[in-house]
Amino acid sequence: MGVINVTPDSFSDGGEFIDVDTAVKHGLDLLRDGADLLDVGGESTRPGADRVSADEERRRVEPVIAELAAAGATVSIDTMRASTAEAALRAGATIVNDVSGGQADPDLPRLVARAGVPYVVMHWRGHADRMQQHADYVDVIAEVRDELRRRLDDVLAAGVDVEQVILDPGLGFAKRAEHNWSLLAHLDALDELGRPLLVGASRKSFLGQLLATDEPRPVGQRDDATAALTVVAARAGAWAVRVHSVRASADAVRVVARLMAEERG
Repeated sequence: MGVINVTPDSFSDGGEFIDVDTAVKHGLDLLRDGADLLDVGGESTRPGADRVSADEERRRVEPVIAELAAAGATVSIDTMRASTAEAALRAGATIVNDVSGGQADPDLPRLVARAGVPYVVMHWRGHADRMQQHADYVDVIAEVRDELRRRLDDVLAAGVDVEQVILDPGLGFAKRAEHNWSLLAHLDALDELGRPLLVGASRKSFLGQLLATDEPRPVGQRDDATAALTVVAARAGAWAVRVHSVRASADAVRVVARLMAEERG
């Protein structure tokens, strides 16, 4: 899953793809590099980010989605709002990626149920401006698993088909570095939820901390470490990884697939 942030303030590439032509070109480049689908978002969810209006979010994403879908791309809309998701689906998106897991807008799971499209449900404990206040866990693996189970139950109660749900442990969302590493080391603990997993570790601050010398590694220098985590996710059987730079991760997936095929005989 290649990331296209049509925002001025995303942590990794804010402002780089804010105009339509640049965003579309970036999406086509990601496809050429091996992306299977493109995740278009018009609202930053980095820690501390302020929300944008629904109108502005739709203004940013609709034309980008329309052009990429017309070019044959499989597009997901990264949003917490039903109104944005509805507009994106009309524009050609076929997947909804909701970092709030249905909590920010109760109408969103109902919209997904009516549309019958795949729905990414992430572990979430609050909006970006306050989420790190909730990064307290006794057992992060058990708590994330149990909270995701409750989110799964709630979206199914809203009418979403269980076969359409993908779960995301929400690395970096209300989680400190040690929580992210624990979850990555125990992705198999989420297998009992019975749904595919999306893993989004790309360029996040816990990688910058790991690679730090005198100061954290800059965002643009974290792609090699991201590709290493793609190997971890692929070995764990993840449905997809969400990454900013696609080629190395796409290559890593192919290598892991070949090794796993050999292991199966």
